[in-house]
Order: sequence, then C-alpha cells, then structure tokens
Amino acid sequence: MGQIDKTIDFIAIRIAVLTVSDTRSMDDDRSGDVLVSRIVKSGHILADRIIIQDERDQISWQLRTWCDDPQIDVVISTGGTGLTGRDVTVEAHRDVYEKEIDAFGTIFTIISMQKIGTSAVQSRATGGVCKGKYLFALPGSPGACKDAWDEILEPQLDYRHRPCNFVEILPRLDEHQRRK
Repeated sequence: MGQIDKTIDFIAIRIAVLTVSDTRSMDDDRSGDVLVSRIVKSGHILADRIIIQDERDQISWQLRTWCDDPQIDVVISTGGTGLTGRDVTVEAHRDVYEKEIDAFGTIFTIISMQKIGTSAVQSRATGGVCKGKYLFALPGSPGACKDAWDEILEPQLDYRHRPCNFVEILPRLDEHQRRK
C-alpha cells in the first residue's frame, strides 16, 4: 500500500471537471460538487467546470479543448459511463485518448465491488492520456465519484505519494511529441 512522504513538498495541479448530463444544472450537480469539494480540499486548483449534454461530439470537443489548454493538467468527467443508449462519455474519451490507462477501470471496479457488489459490472469508468494531460471518466453517482477520488485519484494526484504517482510523470506524458 502506498503512503505519503511528508518530507516532499505538495504540488498543486489544475483540474477541470466536466459533468455529462441531459438533466443536471449547477444547482443540482451533486457529483460535480463532490469532485470540486475534494479537489479544493486536497489543495489542488479547480481550473474549470462545466455541464454538457450526453452528446459524443460535444464531449470529445470539450475534452480536446481542455487538452489544448496549458492551464489544465487533468480532466475528470462524471456521468455517461453506463450502458444505456445515451451513455457515450467513454466513447468520447476514447476518441481523444492517445493512450488508455487500462488499470484505472480495473481498480475502480475492484473498489466498487466492495461497495455495491456485482452492480459494479455496469460501470465503464476509464482513464487515459492526451497531449500531456490525464483524463478520467467516472460514473455519475456521488458515491462513485467519492470512491474514485478517495481511493485512486487523490493518492495518485499527490506528488508525495510513494512508491509512484501520476504527477511525477506528468511532464513526460508528451515527450514523444517534443522529440519530433
């Protein structure tokens, strides 16, 4: 199990939150609120937050826009990861990914199994990399957002986490593009 090395300085990263929903507004976006409160409480910077509809082209456009923004390091979306016909967030993410972080979905499923049993099989949480940014797609429930943040994202987005973390390799995610 990893741990925080308190002899190392914390590095705040800039995180954008995207809620994918046909029905939510900022007034009732509980999952987005969960993520925002945890991001800020952990010492990171909320770089942007929006809500868009379950439309694949709109979602992938927003992801690409944030991937081009030098003021954003990580994008976390919530909603649209299920199995219904309107759930297209995972496909939109995969339209944008240069590399998928396969283990993210696996670890999320293991954590979910401990909380909701076999219902975890209905989630398609995913993570990937694009243009030197991390992108994560989480289910639209506040509980799933809490689990993903508390159990995976908070430790991995903390530079002090050992034996390794996402932040320490952030500057190298796009090194293949710089070598051209």
